Amino acid sequence: MISRVAVVGGGISGLAAAHRLRALLGPSAAIIVLEQRDQLGGVLRTVDLAGVAFDVGAEAFLARRPEVPELLAELGLAGEQVFPTGAAPSVRAGGATGPLPGGTLLGVPTSAARLDGLLSATGLAAVAAEPDLPLRWDTGADVALGGLLRERFGDELVDRLADPLLGGVYAGRVDALGLRPTIPALAAALDAGARSLTTAADTTPASPPNSRGGSPDPARRVPRSSTASASVEHGGPVFGAVRGGYVVLLDALVAAAAPQVRLRTTVRAVVRRRDGWQLTLGPTTAPEVLDVDAVLFAVPAPAVARLLAPAAPHAARAAGEIELASSVVVALAYRATDAATLPATSGALVAAGEPLSIKAVTHSTTKWAHLAPDGLVRLRASLGRFGEAATVQSDDAELVARVRADLATLTGITAAPVAVHVQRWGGGLPQYAVGHLDRVRAIEERLPPGLAVAGAALHGVGVPACVATARAAAQLLAAQHAASAAP
Repeated sequence: MISRVAVVGGGISGLAAAHRLRALLGPSAAIIVLEQRDQLGGVLRTVDLAGVAFDVGAEAFLARRPEVPELLAELGLAGEQVFPTGAAPSVRAGGATGPLPGGTLLGVPTSAARLDGLLSATGLAAVAAEPDLPLRWDTGADVALGGLLRERFGDELVDRLADPLLGGVYAGRVDALGLRPTIPALAAALDAGARSLTTAADTTPASPPNSRGGSPDPARRVPRSSTASASVEHGGPVFGAVRGGYVVLLDALVAAAAPQVRLRTTVRAVVRRRDGWQLTLGPTTAPEVLDVDAVLFAVPAPAVARLLAPAAPHAARAAGEIELASSVVVALAYRATDAATLPATSGALVAAGEPLSIKAVTHSTTKWAHLAPDGLVRLRASLGRFGEAATVQSDDAELVARVRADLATLTGITAAPVAVHVQRWGGGLPQYAVGHLDRVRAIEERLPPGLAVAGAALHGVGVPACVATARAAAQLLAAQHAASAAP
């Protein structure tokens, strides 16, 4: 049986894996969490914004998936799950802000789509003509999503709707993302013989499982009613959050898993030894070795590639092909009188072609009632798409100035905020390019026993997907060692 496990990475994937390992291995196992930064949480971070706990990483989770609600229940936190208000989202495109259209699968129109408030007559005609266009589709294929949508629906639908939605999920561009990993339900419908993309969107489930907390779900259908909230659909709330912020969940995971946590610890190498694995830690001038029975990697794809190279070169090569995007979240708090012009919506997505710096803004206190205990208005804006590393490198004052200028355009707010927090996420989001599922398969199938990988680079960038990969990786390691120990 495993007696010592190293979990490399102290984000939600690493901590959820440590929690699951504790349940599987019992109280006597040594679980060592190694985190390079000076705090746990990865891209989950809760800060004090004018006296209220406020998440400046992932904002929410897809409540329709079971992983986070089940985890909260296991930790005794079920009562801390909260849901959004009925405020509806909007989109800024073509120089105007309007309701986020309903009846689409992440921007792919169903036959019930209502796009007249967003597209021109020419754009509407292109969408209406799509079901009658001949479709050539190779079963099992993966193609660039943007190219396929442009070919079928025209540029306007892509630039004004699909790209803003996906920009909120991946901090990427629709033209660089693969269809199969980003909207798997649509690919499955095409494999099953759908004669058009509209027909394929019509036949997909309303809420397939893949999301980044705080952003639109990359496989979720936007409600058919153009005035419906994107946060609440038939069957209950789509999104959830944790009262007090994600730090409540993180702290509870650490308490329940009881790992040995080592912060500011760099893992430089992982090599096989006769009865397990040896990790080299710390600076090159004063290296330290750690011997363990198994290693679970819960770090971004480039780090996985570097650490796996000696023991699993094929898996390392596949991980090295997964690129990352960087982004920034700017959180602001205003006096209610200074934010009186704020639209009564949950926020706005912004098309890349707009003369604005931000790609989305969330009206947090309108969207989440628990974030408005004191009458202050709290917002969060996000900037940075794939290939825009310079955005992350701008200083705080410049980023805040850009956000305030955009808020003046979008909301009419011109007053100075009473509190601001700038949070940079360098390399925070993996890009699911064409062939991503093949890369993931190579990672998972080419690992030697005793090594496992979890995290956003695999099967979804949202918190539920990360928890799912963490639990699966922990289960794999425990099962491998149980099998090796059997007579």
